[in-house]
Amino acid sequence: MLSKHDSIQRDQLEMITLDPLVPPNHLVLKMEAAIDFTFIYDLVKDMYSEVGRPSIDPVILV
Repeated sequence: MLSKHDSIQRDQLEMITLDPLVPPNHLVLKMEAAIDFTFIYDLVKDMYSEVGRPSIDPVILV
């Protein structure tokens, strides 16, 4: 093995949440509070399949 790190340490995952990193007065948070983006689901429903792997939420993509 060429690595100095133990294999157990390489296999560990760290879960983080981005919410605490966004300032409370950020423009994106103001937009999210003011605009209802759920209309996007109706616009793209024919483009998503019911079978297969789950896709990325279209509202998140926009």
